[in-house]
Amino acid sequence: MTRSLRIAIGIFALLWSAPCLSQPVRTGDDVLLSSQPGLLRGKRIGLVINQASRLGSGEFVLDALLAGGANVSALFAPEHGIRGTAEAGAELSDTVDARTGIRIFSLYGKNRRPTPEMLKDVEVLVYDLQDVGVRFYTYLSTLSLCMAAAAEAGIPVVVLDRPNPLGGLLVDGPILPDSLRSFVGCFPIPVVYGLTIGELAAMANGEGWLPGGVKANLTVVPMTGWKRWMRWDDTGLPWIPPSPNLRTPEAVCIYPATCLLEATNISEGRGTDAPFQTIGAPFVDGDSLAHWIDALAWEGVKAQGMRFVPAASKHAGILCGGVFLSTTSGILRRPVELGVDLLTVLRAHWPAATKINVREFDRLLGDPRVAESVAAGVAVAETGPGWAAERKNYEMLAQGYFRYGEK
Repeated sequence: MTRSLRIAIGIFALLWSAPCLSQPVRTGDDVLLSSQPGLLRGKRIGLVINQASRLGSGEFVLDALLAGGANVSALFAPEHGIRGTAEAGAELSDTVDARTGIRIFSLYGKNRRPTPEMLKDVEVLVYDLQDVGVRFYTYLSTLSLCMAAAAEAGIPVVVLDRPNPLGGLLVDGPILPDSLRSFVGCFPIPVVYGLTIGELAAMANGEGWLPGGVKANLTVVPMTGWKRWMRWDDTGLPWIPPSPNLRTPEAVCIYPATCLLEATNISEGRGTDAPFQTIGAPFVDGDSLAHWIDALAWEGVKAQGMRFVPAASKHAGILCGGVFLSTTSGILRRPVELGVDLLTVLRAHWPAATKINVREFDRLLGDPRVAESVAAGVAVAETGPGWAAERKNYEMLAQGYFRYGEK
């Protein structure tokens, strides 16, 4: 066999073993514009978008629609705004897009759902936000409220599907009970729910989970080339942060764990170069915390002791001790349980200094037993197996809404 033939065979084998390279992932907006342009033709369009609403080419979906002659009559901004520059929790006001002159309605200010007045010039509402596969990310509540408002107004909804950065196989955490529903948890699903945003929209619609039990006239424009096993790095798509503090796919992997610390006085890294991977507080010894975390022998995560000074948010301008968390395998298989363990360790070694807002923690996690146990210094080792039992019915139900396979 000649050297050139061996090289050719090797290249062929590489391409054959990498399906994501032979069939690139195309997001729902790409599919809409290239294959289904008639879906929106002649209609006044309302767009729910932000800075990450881009085609695979990097073109902003608003620009692509306008270039194709679409009539975009209104824009709707989720938390962080159309350009994704507002910090978490910062309320937004209605405004006008300076470049296009199109009215922007805030869905994270005095109104969290489109009003009839906002929808009066809209004939179809299009949702194109990049989700992160985690229940307490507020874009899910925006989806739910937009679908409900459109249903009540008799307006069809089109969801342009996008990859779940955590893939379509990982499910973790407890099912949210109705008693803890809020804007950071609107559906009875686990913290990590293993669906794309299009699959979840269909599930919420089909199961009657929208406010008031209404049913939307829903169309999901699916992706092509995406498989359930794919995490973000497998898609070949560029990462555009969907919110200011989720700057990398690795941060998204750790987010289900460290976002739980938002309900404590422990910094989750806002105001640092690596939010949600950096955690700590002025009273924490970083090297000791790293040692105790590594002693837990969590698969897929490494803790490195450090010092940092947050420029904003908790402990702004104050020297903190803490750890930098990184993934060693590109995925955490039980990230929510890791978050509970992190809080347990912090509370065990700095019991007087580590404060927990129990009500807020309950709303994020969805299991009121945990914060009470941690606050009381009681072990919560059986939480994981208990959650697995709760998730069994959810996982069976979710399979009925799968649009993508594993191969």
